[in-house]
Amino acid sequence: MKTPKSHWIWRSILGQAVLLDLSLLLAPLSLGLLLLDLGANPLWVWPWVVAAPLLRHLYLLTRLAVLIWRQRRLAPPFPLGLWGEIYRGIARYQQRGRKGRKRLLRFSRRFREAANAVPDALVILDKHHRIEWANPAAASLLNIHWPADDGRRLTSILSQPEILPFIEVGEYARPLDIAPEHNPAIMLSLRIAPFGERKKQRLMVARDITKIYHLNMIRRDFVANASHELRTPLTVIAGFIENLLDAPNTPAAHRRPLTLMRNQTERMRSIIEDLLTLSRLEMGDGLDAQEAVDVADELHLILQEAQALSQGQHRFTTQIEDDLLLWGCPAELRSAFSNLIFNAVKHTPPGTQIEITWGRSTEGIELSVSDTGPGIAPEHLPRLTERFYRVDRARSRESGGTGLGLAIVKHVINRHEGRLMITSKLGQGSRFACLFPGHRARLRDAQHASAAPAEHLSIN
Repeated sequence: MKTPKSHWIWRSILGQAVLLDLSLLLAPLSLGLLLLDLGANPLWVWPWVVAAPLLRHLYLLTRLAVLIWRQRRLAPPFPLGLWGEIYRGIARYQQRGRKGRKRLLRFSRRFREAANAVPDALVILDKHHRIEWANPAAASLLNIHWPADDGRRLTSILSQPEILPFIEVGEYARPLDIAPEHNPAIMLSLRIAPFGERKKQRLMVARDITKIYHLNMIRRDFVANASHELRTPLTVIAGFIENLLDAPNTPAAHRRPLTLMRNQTERMRSIIEDLLTLSRLEMGDGLDAQEAVDVADELHLILQEAQALSQGQHRFTTQIEDDLLLWGCPAELRSAFSNLIFNAVKHTPPGTQIEITWGRSTEGIELSVSDTGPGIAPEHLPRLTERFYRVDRARSRESGGTGLGLAIVKHVINRHEGRLMITSKLGQGSRFACLFPGHRARLRDAQHASAAPAEHLSIN
């Protein structure tokens, strides 16, 4: 292993410094010995011989301490010997420190310039939710003025009741939309991210989504109104088609076109019903008429309907915890769960095994629907919950799908503070899991508890 050239240079310099210090020590020692040979008194010779190097070391040490205490810059000329190397080494560290501080100041200045130029409001909170810093945009969007509001609690400025739980719960996956009190005409989307030492600080980002919010409101109103207005004429058309099909005088050649018209009318009615359901979910501010939903009982009923839909072409297995209930809206939850199970039947080939599980998990409580079907390509997974998005359009039309089922499921799960997780691999099947927080779990009363806590069925 070769020694670096700089190492040899350093050893050479250090050796020269040591030799110089030894020469400075040996010179008075040699003079003292010469004086002793000439007959001088040792009592006054040796103190003078030793005092010279000691005074030099004391002077250089005191000088270095004063320079450091006064935070002075160490500059040449440096002393000779080892003290010179000490001075020179400290000077190098001082130079590195100055360069580091300059880089830090430039970075801090660029960061502040960038943060001041951002149109979104940026606010840094400490672990007690007090304001430590805010950019200029926070003044217009959140009414937070820095440094005037330095040290104030965020909730003393933003007094909406949902702000404090949003910060304390720590579930920052979804943003919080609020209308600030100082300017109710705008709509803000708040996002919070933990950072800093031990993740105790919080960075809050507020974005003005007023235009997007109003566009979504217009879209929801249009879809709801259009769907509602289409329902009546579609019902009339469906009624006349049914009458024509049931009439004995209808020619045989007309029955096939009328049957196709009836099927398409039913499909259109299904789309309209799903659109109305989705609009109600989007426009609803909160859950109404919540209760402890007997999910196990609902799943058994949905399973019976799924068996009828499958006509014996799929194999069902279930693992259901009968005593576990879920606090929520029964109608919405039934709609979401039935959509997931019916989708597994509609979009998988005959012979597929479908497994339904309901019970506790590490993240709370979970309902999952898994199948051994053909699976879904990775590029489709992020868009599955979009309206009218279909992986296979032709197959979806044949199965009577509207392309709105998973969008409804996602909105229902979100309204129940949950998450929809979708995992799939081509050739290995798919899994749709609804994860709910643990505080929504309820247990069946002891007198109504079933003998077995979980059920394992195999239905072919």
